[in-house]
Amino acid sequence: MKIRDLLAAESINLNGAPAGKTDALNQCIDLMAKSGKIADVETYRKGVFAREEEGTTGIGMGIAIPHCKSDAVKKAGLAAMVVKDGVDFESLDGTPAKIIFLIAAPNTEDNVHLQVLSKLSVMLMDEQFTNSLINAGSVDEFLNIIDKAEKEKDEKEAAKEAAAAKPVETAKDEVFIVAVTACPTGIAHTYMAAEALEKKAKELGYQIKVETRGSGGAKNVLTDAEIAKAAGVIVACDTKVPTDRFDGKKVIECQVSDGINKAEELVKRAAAGDAPVFKASGRSQSSTQQSTGGKESVAHQIYKHLMNGVSHMLPFVVGGGILIAIAFLIDGFSVDLNSLPADQRSNFGTITEAAALFKGIGGVAFGFMLPILAGFIAMSIADRPGLAVGFVGGAIAANGTSGFLGALVAGFLAGYTVLLLKKIFDKLPDSLDGMKPVLLYPLFGIFIVGVIMQFVVEPPIGALNTAINNGLNGMNGASAVFLGALLGGMMSVDMGGPVNKAAYVFGTASIAAGNYNIMAAVMIGGMVPPIAIALATLFFKNKFTAEERKAGPTNFIMGLSFITEGAIPFAASDPLRVIPSCVVGSAVAGALSMAFGCTLMAPHGGIFVVPTIGNPLMYLVALVIGSFISCGLLGLLKKKVS
Repeated sequence: MKIRDLLAAESINLNGAPAGKTDALNQCIDLMAKSGKIADVETYRKGVFAREEEGTTGIGMGIAIPHCKSDAVKKAGLAAMVVKDGVDFESLDGTPAKIIFLIAAPNTEDNVHLQVLSKLSVMLMDEQFTNSLINAGSVDEFLNIIDKAEKEKDEKEAAKEAAAAKPVETAKDEVFIVAVTACPTGIAHTYMAAEALEKKAKELGYQIKVETRGSGGAKNVLTDAEIAKAAGVIVACDTKVPTDRFDGKKVIECQVSDGINKAEELVKRAAAGDAPVFKASGRSQSSTQQSTGGKESVAHQIYKHLMNGVSHMLPFVVGGGILIAIAFLIDGFSVDLNSLPADQRSNFGTITEAAALFKGIGGVAFGFMLPILAGFIAMSIADRPGLAVGFVGGAIAANGTSGFLGALVAGFLAGYTVLLLKKIFDKLPDSLDGMKPVLLYPLFGIFIVGVIMQFVVEPPIGALNTAINNGLNGMNGASAVFLGALLGGMMSVDMGGPVNKAAYVFGTASIAAGNYNIMAAVMIGGMVPPIAIALATLFFKNKFTAEERKAGPTNFIMGLSFITEGAIPFAASDPLRVIPSCVVGSAVAGALSMAFGCTLMAPHGGIFVVPTIGNPLMYLVALVIGSFISCGLLGLLKKKVS
């Protein structure tokens, strides 16, 4: 299928002047509707905007390629709009989009939109082609430029596929390098990075072969012989690809975007052999380096490992925690707690059969929290061999008294213990390599970490954890209010970043320890920013752009659902005014939640878990007060939009 087959003349606008990204998308959707290929325009429109929420389709260099695959599409189609002055499309490189291609694809298995998207993205890498489209004087000229470029591209691809079937031949003194490119969706960036690397290698006089791992599978696959004679290897990928085949080679690992934006630097480094030697038994020595050669800071490495554990832990916490909260809710509606003898009140949550079912299942899920946390921290540090060792360390913490803090220590202890074992056992004969991950690492790793956890970590950290929990349980008055203000404010500092996550993880850990008032303060602090933004866009319209005013009300839904990230675009556009305003309101809400004695047994859910909140009416009062304080500060601090 050709691009021209999809692009109707009535779906092209060479003089677009949208007010912003939202307007640009709507105008392109209207152009697409003119082609008659859309059965339900509004459903298709929702699909386009839903895809955009997953991540911007502004791929940079003045180009945007929004797309949607939907049952609302009768027949695959394209729409195009040229914006000569550019429009802010939240592009990856920050440049305004001057040419926008919108793709519509029917919900079939042929994935035609992916094929066209990958072809378009590579063609648009050619600045001369892109500039020709932007400066086209008529629709016919625009279409003719595409026809000519596509024909040349197809011929080039056919020649490349034919060449890929044959071994690459190089002269004795010719430098040869190989590369692999891949992005999570396997569409635009995969092929754009390959094109950029090939183009730059040719300019520098080097031979290169690039394997692409896109939506259509692996293409131009590297052979063992090609890898063996390569001077260096570039792995420009944002997703996992087979790398064991590069064992012993000098490998540069980087993001796929670096393959596009730093192609010359990568090619020169690979050609010069300026890269660490890759070891297939573990992570490459370059795994802690940026593509520029600089090392990650220790703090960033620790944060990265910690977040790997937290991200894998949270589904167990959220799923299990909400099931347990439902169990309490069922017993709360079914049983008069005051009428029960004192010895039966401790069984609250398991008194009725239905509650016991929910509590049992939720408890099992919740029980995985600490082993999962420790296991995936260890895996982030030492790859798969660290997983089992970390699990055992986390289980010891869960069954002992060190709890959440002990599991954190166990994760890092397990990861670095396995790294040490890898270095020790690296001196063994190669014939024993198969035994290392299944016998040596788990045997010695589990024993070493188990002994250290039992006799070194558990006693002091267990005592500390017990003291903290006792202190939290006994906290009242001003100290509880201060803690609520601190945690609530932390939820707004970076809205999903490290500070926010630290407060949230503390809240979820407190649920496990039975301190439900802390989670209440944490959640209310995260709900305030998006709600305050939504209120401000209604009450102080002259302080926000037209696009922000349209997007503002959606933050009511996100805020009430405890999705703090809805406020991020507004904070990013004016951080010095938006963030302090939100922090103050969140801190007040958190403090009031503590002062009112509110509790929360579920680790997520917003208004959907209100029945599980202790003192829900005052909790909503605290939320309203905090949100209006932030809203008022936004109205006071933000400047009028000219």
